[in-house]
Amino acid sequence: MIRGVNLAPRVKMADVAREAGVSVATVSKVVNGRYGVAQETLDRVQGVIERLGYEASLGAQSLRSRRTHVLGILVAEFEPFSTELLKGASEAIAGTGYELLAYSGGSRGADVGWERRHLSRLSGTLIDGAVLVTPTVVDTNHGVPVVAVDPHTGPSGLPTIDSDNYAGAVAATRYLLDLGHSRIGFLAGRGGLESARLREAGFRQAMADAGREVDPSLVRVGSYVPSAATGPARDLLSRPDRPTAIFASNDLSALATIDVAHELGLRVPEDVSIIGFDNVPESALSTPPLTTISQPLHRMGAEALRLLVDVIDGVERDVHVRLPTELVERASCRRIGAPVA
Repeated sequence: MIRGVNLAPRVKMADVAREAGVSVATVSKVVNGRYGVAQETLDRVQGVIERLGYEASLGAQSLRSRRTHVLGILVAEFEPFSTELLKGASEAIAGTGYELLAYSGGSRGADVGWERRHLSRLSGTLIDGAVLVTPTVVDTNHGVPVVAVDPHTGPSGLPTIDSDNYAGAVAATRYLLDLGHSRIGFLAGRGGLESARLREAGFRQAMADAGREVDPSLVRVGSYVPSAATGPARDLLSRPDRPTAIFASNDLSALATIDVAHELGLRVPEDVSIIGFDNVPESALSTPPLTTISQPLHRMGAEALRLLVDVIDGVERDVHVRLPTELVERASCRRIGAPVA
């Protein structure tokens, strides 16, 4: 026990029985909604349950009914992307008859197979189904119904929610081109991720459509992680022939690029324009506020939760949902040749 901290013991069924003056078997009948309890006794036991704050153990409940009425949302780590998805899922849980459990085993996204370990701990005894956020391994042998959000390898046989990464990247690149930029740097996402591949493909296609060649020396890997993006961003911005604009594959890399620009004495957007991807809350709070491509993160989380409930209930529906992205114009990009304020 932690010194100085008194931990209240968990209320047990026997505590309810003793307080209500009935047997444990009677309390069990009340908790599990079984017949054979007089109304007066039922009301008394329910009053004690409410007063003492008794909750049946999920594990015990699962053993009795094989259902916990709890859905899990499993993430490698709680970072801005997964946190916004969780907000959407928590809004959608109302009225479903389920409760929501958010779980992270403290893994990093690069820890291949984290979702299998998480599910082996939770499925069958604690949760009836799970939403996996950016899982590294996609298969159908999970023991409980599963929905994947933005899986590393892209859609497969597993029910999946994602956004249109390719179209979003095309829109970001065309926006910079329309502002007169032609020397555009690109900070790619982590290798092996389908979202990263699609965003780079969209960047390259938009450049080709505009008749612009992609300078290979201006394409670097930021890996979606600020610590990994800082070095490549510094390399791009320290060049004597630096790009006039940088498209970072996610907002965290874009925000790291803004920080590097400030450290180098460069003004954003006067000296370099920067655009991101995701529209996490931090993007609106940066200096200057970040222009970005918005994934509907709340909606993705909500749609994943609804899809999981439908899968559990056996509802016939499309099991791959791709949501649109859109440009959010703020203050981190400027037109080439526009007067400087």
